[in-house]
Amino acid sequence: MIPEIGHYALINALCLAVILAVLPAWGAWRRNTTAMSLAPGLAVGQLVFVAISFACLAAAFLQDDFTVKVVASNSNSLLPPMYKFSALWGNHEGSLLLWALILCFWTTAVALLSPQLPMQVLSRVLSVMGGIAVGFLSFSLFTSNPFERLLPGSPVDGSDLNPLLQDPGLIIHPPLLYMGYVGFSVAFAFAIAALLGGRLDASWARWSRPWTNVAWAFLTLGIMLGSWWAYYELGWGGWWFWDPVENASFMPWLAGTALIHSLAATEKRGLFKSWTVLLAIFAFSLSLLGTFLVRSGVLTSVHAFATDPARGMFILLFLAIVVGGSLILYALRAPAVSSRVSFAWVSRESLLLFNNVVFLVATLTVLFGTLFPLFMDALGQGKYSVGPPYFNAVFVPLMALLAPFMGLGPVSRWKGDTVARWKGELGISAAVAVVCGLTLPLLGADYNLWVALAALLAAWLVLGLVRDAWYRVRGASSLGSGLRRLTPSYCGMLLAHLGFAACVLGVVATSQYNVERDLKMSPGDSETLAGYTFEFVELAPVRGPNFVADEARFRVTKDNELIATLAPQKRRYLASGSVMTEAAIDAGLFRDLFVAMGEPIGSDGAWAIRLHYKPMVRWMWLGAILMGFGGFATALDKRYRRQRRTATASAQGVLHGA
Repeated sequence: MIPEIGHYALINALCLAVILAVLPAWGAWRRNTTAMSLAPGLAVGQLVFVAISFACLAAAFLQDDFTVKVVASNSNSLLPPMYKFSALWGNHEGSLLLWALILCFWTTAVALLSPQLPMQVLSRVLSVMGGIAVGFLSFSLFTSNPFERLLPGSPVDGSDLNPLLQDPGLIIHPPLLYMGYVGFSVAFAFAIAALLGGRLDASWARWSRPWTNVAWAFLTLGIMLGSWWAYYELGWGGWWFWDPVENASFMPWLAGTALIHSLAATEKRGLFKSWTVLLAIFAFSLSLLGTFLVRSGVLTSVHAFATDPARGMFILLFLAIVVGGSLILYALRAPAVSSRVSFAWVSRESLLLFNNVVFLVATLTVLFGTLFPLFMDALGQGKYSVGPPYFNAVFVPLMALLAPFMGLGPVSRWKGDTVARWKGELGISAAVAVVCGLTLPLLGADYNLWVALAALLAAWLVLGLVRDAWYRVRGASSLGSGLRRLTPSYCGMLLAHLGFAACVLGVVATSQYNVERDLKMSPGDSETLAGYTFEFVELAPVRGPNFVADEARFRVTKDNELIATLAPQKRRYLASGSVMTEAAIDAGLFRDLFVAMGEPIGSDGAWAIRLHYKPMVRWMWLGAILMGFGGFATALDKRYRRQRRTATASAQGVLHGA
């Protein structure tokens, strides 16, 4: 009965989504206050019904209801309860329901947390989001019903959850990623609402910017967690593989990064209005494209669930309607929203424009590398593979080109600036950065040119930020009043750029100074790697809740001092018989020691063992965390929480569609 309740609730949610997509939009067009006033209630009702549906499916998983097809295919009675719950979105149908739930959450958040929005604007925004919900709820009900029964003849026990997904990372990674993916629908909805109103100004950017920053922050943290999960779970010691499905999440992040910078310029100076709208459309379109790639079956990956061509055609049609319709609207309205504000080539506006161009080129580069093999295969030209050599060759130089200008951005002036002033402001910072680039690599292994370049760029970014923050607070009467000059928006920028510097240093250092070794080891053997001695002490059997494992126990010493005890495992899961590697890692701020088991070799107890020494690998993820916190901090700026009366006066043009 519970699955039927969930199915019925999902049908009700679709009905409310249809009404939300149509009625408030009609009310905004006809200026019918009654119709527009229904939008927030419809958004809340839609969320309630999808939440009921989600709870019913969760109950089916937790109660081992194997009469439900998706439960029987993706769960097992031996699974620990937390993995039974997370198995809900470890499959196509459940993950799509999670997507719909998060979309409804964002819609309700906009409805309830936007008292400053004029009713006509809010109605248009919620109607656009309702239209998106219609597409995804229809997709769930008509092609991917999560409540399909296996009656009669349901299995006594289920299959199993993919062992790769039996990890705490699965509980957090997809929801965070979807919060970012779906969050860009808010920026998209604001852009379409502004186009329908026929006027873009600083008020529109101010309304849209906090939502976009929060979505970008969630996506940043989601990608970071996915990278970390792959690093410790797959047993390869890698943290990014340029997998097409990884790229599917990375492309919206790149476009979203350009969008948040463009929104800053639009809000502050009324610039790049057409460009900002196009980026909002582009970012959400890439989120939908990622959905198509993952859900259509055109990609084979641990992330990809669907193999039904009908599902792929549905998403492709939905993608064509959303992207095609929004671009047509943009083409019709673009002449009316173009910017007419001038600025000098040496100015903050130029730096932001350069930033946007670099991120857009980087996005198109990743998009080309991801889609090229699919196009060639579809045209019958054979199988092609585009891997790390291509992406590293074209993407890394773009990021290196971006870093010097990021150091200039915070100290540059709006409208116009001079190179001479830049030299005076940042001359000392540049000199110190060069010294850091020349000396810091000497503290590690052999001097490396790429590490030197990374140290120079990271030091340049950090020193420029520190100098700018100091100049902002130094003239205050007290430290407290000086710190109050650092607005949440500025602090968010500061954290995000510091995080980028940490990422640059971490990526380059671990790539260049990483030491790894594959070897055959038996209990009693030892091996020295990067000054650390790894001693294989013993091999012991281990029993888990739904697996059995061989556990290798290592003592790691340096200069005869015990550093860590590591216990990697080779697991065999009882329900499916799948074999998985569980790496053991001794984590540190400046280095990781990584041990993973391969396969047994011979009959003398020897195993294939992989040892890694990874310097500064944690800096990548710490940097990403700083960037995510920076996105959240920006959204806390008080000017985004102004009362309705202060915003309405500045938004009358949008309200009346003038």
